Amino acid sequence: MLKYPVLPLKQHGFTLIELMVTVSILAVIAMISAPSVTPLIERWRVRSAAEELKSTIYYARSEAIKRGGGITISAIDDNWANGWEVHGIDADGDDELLQTSGASTSLAISEESDATELALDRWGTIAPVADFLLTPANKDEDDASAARVCISASGLVRRLPGSQDCS
Repeated sequence: MLKYPVLPLKQHGFTLIELMVTVSILAVIAMISAPSVTPLIERWRVRSAAEELKSTIYYARSEAIKRGGGITISAIDDNWANGWEVHGIDADGDDELLQTSGASTSLAISEESDATELALDRWGTIAPVADFLLTPANKDEDDASAARVCISASGLVRRLPGSQDCS
């Protein structure tokens, strides 16, 4: 005879009903928070593209000063939204690709004067002056996420809200 009664083993884990309730609560929370995350992602994309454009300008200016001019920044396929490339002239006088920046997804980038190429001389000055408008796809310059990147002839780069003018 046993001194102690045999008790059933204690079960560990979740029941199927507990798991389904937890998953449905998480789904409801995700559906509620998703619309509020979209503007945050749009602002991040615009800011990232603006900073990449700004760093490309600074890189091209330093290369133009170092190489004595002959540097260009051009839109890929004549569309800034596809990205841009920095070209220079190598020692043999041939065109040399120095840097490429890829396209940004879900982002519209336009240059207000429709210029598809910026030229930098040996002093780092840029012609023509540029006014880039960066907006999330299917939005306009009045959207809170929109930004404007203004580049003066001297190479000064400013980032403004999309609704402001560069002048």
